[in-house]
Amino acid sequence: MLSFEQKLAIADSFPELQRKDVSLGRVNYHYEESAYDKKTVVYHLHPNGNGFVYAGQLDGYETDDKGFVNIRDFGAEELRAVIGQSILSLSGQPEGAGVSPGRARSGKERWANAKNQELTLELDDEDGMWYVFSGLNLDAAFDTYEEAAAYLREEGFARS
Repeated sequence: MLSFEQKLAIADSFPELQRKDVSLGRVNYHYEESAYDKKTVVYHLHPNGNGFVYAGQLDGYETDDKGFVNIRDFGAEELRAVIGQSILSLSGQPEGAGVSPGRARSGKERWANAKNQELTLELDDEDGMWYVFSGLNLDAAFDTYEEAAAYLREEGFARS
């Protein structure tokens, strides 16, 4: 199980989210650009490791009556994936859309792993493809931001 600090670090890695400290040391994260009334993505993340992520519009998650999935036993990749999917579901964009609200409009992001290796994710405005570069070398190409981000997360990278 991830620690409270590890879960906070993962949630903090999403620039689209606003941290809101609430009672009893718990933390919520809101997606202010939500296309819906629902803005809470991470709910009551507690120092004991318990917490919830909104998955009411997602398939494959067992949710409570408010649409939240318990993330107590989630691993890092699973937590990153559900938070990213939650944000996308609240963005009002169809699944597989390119840049979601809140992302850098430049279409260029730096990603790093635990070994301090860096990759650059870049949108090519001409063809709409997302390219992953290691220095000047092309590593991979994807049709959507979500596919590229999923690949980078699977490889152990996070936005830096």
